[in-house]
Amino acid sequence: MENFYKDNPSLKFHLKHPLMEKIIRLKENDFAEKDKYDYAFQDFEDALDSYDKVLEIVGEICGETIAPNAESVDHEGPQLINNEVIYARGTQENHDTLTKAGLIGMSLPREYGGLNFAMVPYVMAAELVSRADAGFANIWGLQDCAETLHEFASDEIKKEFLPRFNNGATAAMDLTEPDAGSDLQAVQLKATYDEQKQQWFLNGVKRFITNGDADISLVLARTEPGTTDGRGLSLFVYDRKDKALTVRRIENKLGIKGSPTCELVFKDAPAKLVGERRMGLIKYVMSLMNSARLGVGAQSVGIAEAAYREALKYAYEREQFGKPIINYPAVYEMLSVMRAKIDASRSLLYETARYVDIYKSYSFIQEERKLEPEERNDAKHHTRVADALTPLLKLFASEYCNEIASEALQVHGGTGYMKDFPVERLFRDARITNIYEGTSQLQVVAAIRAVGNGAYLKLIREYQEHHVKPEFEYLRNTLIDLTDDFEKLSKSVLEAKNNELLDFHARRLVEMAGYIIMGYLLLQDTHRDVEYRKSAEIFIRKAKTECASRAEFIRSFEEKNLGTYKITWE
Repeated sequence: MENFYKDNPSLKFHLKHPLMEKIIRLKENDFAEKDKYDYAFQDFEDALDSYDKVLEIVGEICGETIAPNAESVDHEGPQLINNEVIYARGTQENHDTLTKAGLIGMSLPREYGGLNFAMVPYVMAAELVSRADAGFANIWGLQDCAETLHEFASDEIKKEFLPRFNNGATAAMDLTEPDAGSDLQAVQLKATYDEQKQQWFLNGVKRFITNGDADISLVLARTEPGTTDGRGLSLFVYDRKDKALTVRRIENKLGIKGSPTCELVFKDAPAKLVGERRMGLIKYVMSLMNSARLGVGAQSVGIAEAAYREALKYAYEREQFGKPIINYPAVYEMLSVMRAKIDASRSLLYETARYVDIYKSYSFIQEERKLEPEERNDAKHHTRVADALTPLLKLFASEYCNEIASEALQVHGGTGYMKDFPVERLFRDARITNIYEGTSQLQVVAAIRAVGNGAYLKLIREYQEHHVKPEFEYLRNTLIDLTDDFEKLSKSVLEAKNNELLDFHARRLVEMAGYIIMGYLLLQDTHRDVEYRKSAEIFIRKAKTECASRAEFIRSFEEKNLGTYKITWE
């Protein structure tokens, strides 16, 4: 039996990271529920063992059900019948199988039927599902909406909606509109309150909504008349049972075809306010989007892993000029770099998830008691780092996903362009990852703040202080040199006090920080397990070259050249 968890030792390696004990103790609030629920964890070892066993179940479902269904789902796709989205046969089978296994809402508290899993194993499950079928991962991953309700909704709303997830309820986040894509402040769908009925009603159109006909939808709407920015927006939960929604169409997409992307029309649709008015975008959706970007990071790593495995398998099987093509330097170099990029992006994925785990656990503990000064400082630190790493993860993981899928197809040659091999589907599925949940360009806009406020440099210097074995000092020395260069260049750009110049060089500076951070993460991985040495050496060597090219461009650039670039582009 094929098992996508058991055949990938990197996942168990990250599951056993030294920080997991702290994460689990915080998440379990020192195992306060061990006598309340018969399936609650008794101690750290019990929790880690449970994570491992559940991930084995996820891995088996991915290998035996979801992956075998992927091709038929891609061909069949969802249908719109009588104003209802009907999943492809394989999609429905996937969802039913995971529901029966109790894996929907797995990170929710036990009181709502969840498993109370930490973010790290949940993200691992997302990676596994994405490797099996990236389109289905969108449907499964939207249980992030349950997390948003758990974090911000009233007790009444939580009791009504959260238990439904464990029973298989699907979810959607209805944010984008025809005239409000990335600029969510421009959302115009209206929410009005009927005093007589004591009820909110939604009216308007949403577009490009993943899983748009879901059972439970979070809807961003304008509640404050006369406003034009994010301060006039609130968040609502809409129940499909009210049947006040028209699905205008399912979009015909390049990839992730099993995931229905819909245009929706709300007409006097009853809904319930989540949290406070006016906080919809600036607090709740920002939190939801950060979770979604973590999810796309997992999706990107999963697709990349699938593409790499297809390429590696083909390279061993395909013979040209009397030997397998894996034996040609041009091919094995491609595959080696692909492997290094996957290891680097996966390390960044789980480093980000660990920081998110810790700060979110503190936020829930804070609802029950006042944090100690040391805890409060720890929570602030992990929040700042998580905010800095999330856009970096989304940027690099999605770009690497596209590069790896493209190179995997290249390894296949002409046959990869045909529908006969899964790599063709993977290539199409990969393309959306650096577009949705914020394009790569928008991730740079978010990440450049961590260059400006020194968050990346501070984190890098912390990594620099980690102990490494003497035989790996040469790798650390390379990273120290790159860091010194990054510090000088970022300082020179910032000291110019020219926002246009900073925006122009933003991607170069952000990418330099990313290469260094991932290099250090791989170095730490190598310190724990020598199996990562090859990836660390390849990646840090590539990082040196990539950072040098960006540094040379910044050094040779003068502010007056900005005008030249504008004229050329216009």
